[in-house]
Amino acid sequence: MIEQAHQLGEKLELAVWNQDEAGPYQTRPYPGSSWQPEGEPERQPHEYIRNGTAKLLTLFHPATGEVKAKGVTSSANAILHPWLKEELSHILQTLPPPKELDAETNQKLWEMWQEGLSLPITLPQSLPALRMLLIWDNLRGHYTTGMLLWLFDHGVMPLYTPLGGSWLNMAESMQRILFQRGLAGQYPESPTEIISSLEAVAHAWNQTPTPFEWGGKRAARRQRSRQRRHALGGSGAYTRRPLRRNSTIIQKWQLSCQTTH
Repeated sequence: MIEQAHQLGEKLELAVWNQDEAGPYQTRPYPGSSWQPEGEPERQPHEYIRNGTAKLLTLFHPATGEVKAKGVTSSANAILHPWLKEELSHILQTLPPPKELDAETNQKLWEMWQEGLSLPITLPQSLPALRMLLIWDNLRGHYTTGMLLWLFDHGVMPLYTPLGGSWLNMAESMQRILFQRGLAGQYPESPTEIISSLEAVAHAWNQTPTPFEWGGKRAARRQRSRQRRHALGGSGAYTRRPLRRNSTIIQKWQLSCQTTH
């Protein structure tokens, strides 16, 4: 379902955004390259003082490459939810007005993004026009009733990544870029320095953002794996798993565990 959102969401005139929290980032030297005079490489201390941590709240739009980032010292619901509501409200104001649909068609449009889920979200009886798909991690704090009702009231459908499926959230890739550009080769000595570096990199990225597209070599490998078939002799049948075959005499002889006496 999340793959379909990345591939079809924008074509259906639905804004697709990814949200994630990165960190914690410690006040320590981070390995990485940096620009230094020849023969005078930057040297980082092997001892450092733990002076707190920082986190990064990220909201990413793959279709345009725009990223909204805010550095914080805690990503608790009391901090995350107000920030997310404010950012989503600004984004929704910039979207074109939704198409007018009858109540039944609008309800089916919401429900189609929950098809196949073992535990679908209970949707309200009266829903506004669907305007955005929000891809979110499967954390307990993201299921709070107040936050879900706010999203539904504003036409936002959350799509939660499954357990072990963080690779479905493109915000993860965006956060790695911000981390490498902001902290690699640096030695921040306070959470304030970490926050300033990450937010400055995000601001610079938005000057010339790079759109992300779903797919690539990894998706092609997964598709080939799904289509991999093992033919069965004597008919046109095939199996998805290779059948266990009897070993030949030569294969038995090559086994290191073969009994010789």
